[in-house]
Amino acid sequence: MFKGFRDFILRGNVVDLAVAVIIGAAFTSIVTSLTEKIINPLLGAVIGKPNFGYLIAHVNGGEIRYGDFITAIINFLLIAGVVYFFLVLPIQYLLKKFHPTIAEPPATKPCPQCLGDIPIPATRCKFCTQPV
Repeated sequence: MFKGFRDFILRGNVVDLAVAVIIGAAFTSIVTSLTEKIINPLLGAVIGKPNFGYLIAHVNGGEIRYGDFITAIINFLLIAGVVYFFLVLPIQYLLKKFHPTIAEPPATKPCPQCLGDIPIPATRCKFCTQPV
């Protein structure tokens, strides 16, 4: 029982997932700080208010706070943009730089007679049975 648990815990994807959750939690505080301390004051300078919480619709005595929803959408888009431009793009660049893709040689060639794709080591076309 303990051996199975140990093998489960030591699998690479479990450890990678744990590291991703920890780094994600730390990164969340950075992005939240960026949003609250820099982006929202800039929006406040341009629009006049740092968020849209003041937008409320009154329907049959109830309040629909659609301004909070708009603020949440803007915060989500900002976080998604920060993650994409500051994490995803640089990591993709580094992966391409350090692990360039090697072009695989083609596995097939065209038959000179019927132009069907046949394996390179083939000596006869499987479509028209002509020697190649």
